[in-house]
Amino acid sequence: MPTSKLEQVPDKLLLTATMQIAAGESDGKPKLPRFEMVAYTGGSMRLGGWSHPVVVDLAGMAIPSQNRPIRVGHSADRLVGHTEAVASNSGQLVASGVLSIPGSDTDRIVAGSKNGFQWQASIGASVEQFEFVKDGQVAQANGREFSGPVVIVRKSTLGEISFVDLGADGNTRANVAAKAWENPMPTTTPPETIHAADEAVNAVRTATANETKRIAAIRKIYNGQLPDLEAEAIEQGWDVSKAELEFIRGKRPAAPAIQGGQPQRPSNEIIEAALCNTLKTPGREKLFSVQALEAADKQFKGLGLQELVLMAAQANGYTGRMVINTETRRAVFHAAFSTNSLPGIFSNVANKEMLAGFQEEDQTWREIASVKSVSDFKQITSYRLLDNMEYEELPPGGEIKHGKLSEESYTRQARTYAKMFSLTREDLINDDLGALEDVRSRLGGGAARKFNSVFWGRFLDNSAFFTAGRGNSITGATTVLDINGTGLQAGILAFRKLKSADGNRVGGGPTILLVPPELQFIAQRLFQSTTVNTGGASANDSVPSDNIHAGKYRPLVCDWLSDTAFTGNSAKAWYLFRAPGILPSVVVSFLDGVQTPTVDAADADFNQLGVQFRGYHDFGVDFAEWLAGIKVKGEA
Repeated sequence: MPTSKLEQVPDKLLLTATMQIAAGESDGKPKLPRFEMVAYTGGSMRLGGWSHPVVVDLAGMAIPSQNRPIRVGHSADRLVGHTEAVASNSGQLVASGVLSIPGSDTDRIVAGSKNGFQWQASIGASVEQFEFVKDGQVAQANGREFSGPVVIVRKSTLGEISFVDLGADGNTRANVAAKAWENPMPTTTPPETIHAADEAVNAVRTATANETKRIAAIRKIYNGQLPDLEAEAIEQGWDVSKAELEFIRGKRPAAPAIQGGQPQRPSNEIIEAALCNTLKTPGREKLFSVQALEAADKQFKGLGLQELVLMAAQANGYTGRMVINTETRRAVFHAAFSTNSLPGIFSNVANKEMLAGFQEEDQTWREIASVKSVSDFKQITSYRLLDNMEYEELPPGGEIKHGKLSEESYTRQARTYAKMFSLTREDLINDDLGALEDVRSRLGGGAARKFNSVFWGRFLDNSAFFTAGRGNSITGATTVLDINGTGLQAGILAFRKLKSADGNRVGGGPTILLVPPELQFIAQRLFQSTTVNTGGASANDSVPSDNIHAGKYRPLVCDWLSDTAFTGNSAKAWYLFRAPGILPSVVVSFLDGVQTPTVDAADADFNQLGVQFRGYHDFGVDFAEWLAGIKVKGEA
């Protein structure tokens, strides 16, 4: 899920790809140069403006049309040609087309290729939705697995492709057959280059043929009927089965719509986008396609509950007056709730609202904890990394000794936390969207607050985890976190001395300084200031000195640490931790790896009228590696 840091990334991707140039044969007539390329291999790339490697999930890349502009250096005023076919094939992006715009740039590309220069390609794409994969996690895209930290762009739209002179993805390849050249390429062109170009040509042709067959099959199904839905099927890349299913659904309300003079019901995505627009759901531009957001804004600005109920009723065969009043209410409600369509729309919108509310709450726990997945609610035993696996010099006989694995373990387990509420008949009649707005603040925010309560309650009850015997807990008057840095120095020294029971060190130092709000400003000064105050009888006696800790231990402030409602709270205690990706002190277990809560919607029970929502979150919080951090009491 995106973090606050990643929200600052640009909304455009410039993916750069290597080109290999080869000449085509001339037939004696002036013909325009053609190109065929594998423009993106589906791997991770280092891109300007992004702090982590980026992978573009081609399954979520929209290609608005097969004719995309070809430019030089992404400059709109340096157009040199266009594509004739663009497609995703076996986890790669392939394209072919022609250099159709004469001019100095086109001449330079052709001349450079003729003289053996290897051009490269750069793809411009708009970013609509992305996922941040943390260190230690794995995600899939383009038929591969990628380990974090990495950004996976789940939804994007292809803009243009440019010729550039330097690229990043050296595994891609392209071929320009410049038939307008006077002479073909030298016969010394390496065979492997020609073979790579042939592969690219075949890949483009195969993808183009498959796309042509798909479009032809969809047009045969629709046969001139429901042209808007047919266009959506082609544009969104639906397979034949989905196109046929949506055609049947689209035809179902056709007769009542004609008789009553009513417009065709829009897709659920457009309706959900319209509701999210009305609710002002944060981040909605990343949750829906550009087309759905534009249609929602154009057709259903300010969509309310009654209009939504009427559309659902109409889709289920209602042909009466398109207004909810005493006369029509019973028939409209009966028709609207006769299928799962309306609860499904409510459920999808509620999930987006709850996700926004969940992310708006404090996420500090992610900075010190590792995330793991569990497949059920059974207790799982994990072994701590306290083994003795240090290599030993081989004796003359060459016998290798067995290492001793740790006998110390910890358990972890996920549990379910839940809440529910109702969208009542009164809310629907009053056209009141307030209940859906409550999803964000109550179910979303409530889920995050409960998670933080469980996490920090478990963390602060730590007397058996941070102990003097383990060496990861120290006390004394010299441990006070003060601006002179003496207490911080004591904590760092204790951290550096941490060893397992077998005397093994993990190595490396702390990077995170976790403090309660009472110590926030001291921690920030120690991190930011280049000088410290060594103290004195008065302010005039104070002697400034270089702060050797500046920029080393990043402050992390947690309000729960000094909250008197929690056992183990303290306004003076503070902690030093390694990055959780190296060694975690706390592990959070999520059922099936789902880190955010879920909302379901359904018709209310028989003795109630309306729609019921239930939110639930499956997780567990447990201590893990005690060598990962140290607790400093900050007092005697």
